[in-house]
Formats: sequence, C-alpha cells, structure tokens
Amino acid sequence: MIEDTVVTASPDAVAGEEPRWPSLRAFVEQSHMRSVIVGTSKDPNAKITILLLPVDGDRPALAVKVPTTDLAARAVEREGRMLVELRRRCRRSLLSSIPRVVDLLEFNGRTALVATAMPGVPMSTAYLRWRHTARRRTVASDFAIASRWIAALQNETAWDPGLLEMGQDAAGILADRYADDSKTAACIRQLESICERLRTNRTPRTAVHGDLWFGNVLTVGGRITGVIDWELGLSSGEPVRDLVRFPLMYALYLDRHTFLGGSVAGHRGLRRSTWGAGIVHAIDGSGWFPDLVRGFIQAGLHRLGASPGSWRDAALAGVAEVAATTDDREFGRHHLELFHRLTESPARNRRDRS
Repeated sequence: MIEDTVVTASPDAVAGEEPRWPSLRAFVEQSHMRSVIVGTSKDPNAKITILLLPVDGDRPALAVKVPTTDLAARAVEREGRMLVELRRRCRRSLLSSIPRVVDLLEFNGRTALVATAMPGVPMSTAYLRWRHTARRRTVASDFAIASRWIAALQNETAWDPGLLEMGQDAAGILADRYADDSKTAACIRQLESICERLRTNRTPRTAVHGDLWFGNVLTVGGRITGVIDWELGLSSGEPVRDLVRFPLMYALYLDRHTFLGGSVAGHRGLRRSTWGAGIVHAIDGSGWFPDLVRGFIQAGLHRLGASPGSWRDAALAGVAEVAATTDDREFGRHHLELFHRLTESPARNRRDRS
C-alpha cells in the first residue's frame, strides 16, 4: 500500500503549508519508485504525465502532472486544490474514482501535481478499436456507464439550484479571441439567444469535471474506475457542462477511421466531410447514434430538474464553450465554425424557437 511507504496524502500542503519534500526530484528519490513518461499534451500549455511504479510492482502507484509553461503551472495548482475540496464533499462510493492529491511539489521552478494513479484502461482504447463505435450495443454501453458516473457525481455534490448558466462567459471570450473572424458576431448573437432560452431552466450547482471526454475516463469490466485531468474542474458549477461534453466529444471522432468523402461504418447518412461532421450528425441527424445522444442529454436534464426539450440548446452552448476555453486555438476555431454551421440555417433557428 502507498500509505505504508514514504507517500501519504498531504492536503494541508496543498492548502498552503510547507510541503514535506523540497522538490519533486527529492520526492521520487526518497520513494524509490520507477518513473515512466506516458504522455505529453500537444496543447500550447502542455503538461507531461509521469507514472511512478513501486520497484517490485507493475501497477502505477502515483501519477505526476508536470507543467511546461507558467500558465500550465497555474492550471496544475488549481487542479490540486479542486481535487482536495472535491474529495471532502464526496462519499466513499465515488472517492475511489477520483485521484487523491499527495502533494504539489517544485520541479524546475514550477509546481507539479502528485496524485494517486487511477486503475483502469482509458475508454479511448476501446473507442479506437475497429468498429467499436459502429455498433449500437458498444456505444450504448459507453453512454450508460458514463451516465451513471455523472449522475453519482452530481447527486453527491448537489447544492442549491440556480438558473441554467451556459455560454454567458463564452460570448465575451469568443469576441476577443476571434475578433478577426467574420462569423464571430453572428455566432455571439446566436449564443446570446441560446443562453437566454437556457436560463428559463433551473439546475442544482454541483461539482463539474469540465473536460469529460472519453480519454479522461478509465474503465474496468464495464464500470468507471477512474476519472482524471480535473484542471478545468469546479467544486460548484453548472452540471449541464459535463452532461453535454461527453457525447459531443464522443461524436467528434466517429469518422476517425474513414477516408475523406467515405461513409462512416455503422452510421447511415454520416460521411467524413467537413470538420465536426460527427457532431452535426449527433445533433441534427437521424439514426441510432443521434437518438442515443439526445436521450443521454434529455435524461440528464430531466434528472437535474431542467426541461428535456432544452437538449439542443445545451449541446450548442457546449460547442461554443469548447471554442472559448480550449488551449488549442485551431481546435477552438474549428468549434466556432461548427457552431456557426449548426445555427446559421433559418429552418434550424425556427425549430430552436419552437
């Protein structure tokens, strides 16, 4: 067990007291663990992920997130503080899937986050297998286990309800970030209308992961065993953000194995064409996959006390928020253009208001 070695939880250090180890390097040396670099983010403000394994074991005990820029370091520090606060609010049944902070330690002049490593295999591993996303059964299973985990997180951390707030902050960010784009003004007008309609609903404030896509979800035997990368998380925020982020990101990569112009296996009517075709299919298409996406969001809205009829507005606000918040400016611009395509049609706009 980790607790039997030099490694123990130290939330007080995260809260501002002196850490027990002067640096990450000293921590690793005293722990006598092996280190393995498993991933480097491609974002402009990248983080390097390092797993620490006991000398006599093959399962990682700890995960270290090392920032490469000052902005990334601030994100890592926020994540550490958020995780400590979140774990104080959750029951044991959910705690096993949330990383436990060990410490925030200095590394090359910046702060690295040391946390317990979560067991399981990223859902992305199964997602990228041949024809996994072409089968209703396997996709429905992914959606079902994600829905159960989201419901548990939101139920355990629910606070006083407030207006459904999505997209308001994104509008101002988009205006600054894409001031050179001719579509931005029209997108902001559409987003403001969407936000106004969403605010007719009320939802509880709950913990929010903030980047709940399948690559951050770990599973074993058909259940979620870990959820990682909480740097966009909030201990109290708008729960609909997580509710729409998971299916939107799941839809985004449906055409990954398809050549340009080709039909996507298992999804009638979906071709690999313009960027984001899978999301367009999910929101405005027909077939078993759009039905799953709509049902996923509608069921979550109903559980939260909001109108299931607001599902499309919530999804569109989710697209706009990715455009506003992602570190990757090009990825964000793609989402802005996607939002424009999804809202520019007069027929769609009339349906949205009906």
